[in-house]
Amino acid sequence: MTHLVYFAWVREKIGKSEEDIDLPANVKTARELILYLKGLGEEYEAAFEYPNVIRVAVNQEHIEHHESIVGAREIGIFPPMTGG
Repeated sequence: MTHLVYFAWVREKIGKSEEDIDLPANVKTARELILYLKGLGEEYEAAFEYPNVIRVAVNQEHIEHHESIVGAREIGIFPPMTGG
């Protein structure tokens, strides 16, 4: 079981701030996770309409889409951040 935490408009479009999910064995990278989530329903499809802008953090450390999520206890998923 992997704990997913959603932030900002990703959270708003999905309609929940977090969830625990059993990921299929073939979901091993951040990119594969995003594509998997996109297929879970209309709200997920809307949240991940532009997968390349989605940012991912594994155990509170930012990773790139090609990097592994295997063994992650927590995965944060959020849109691009802006400074200010």
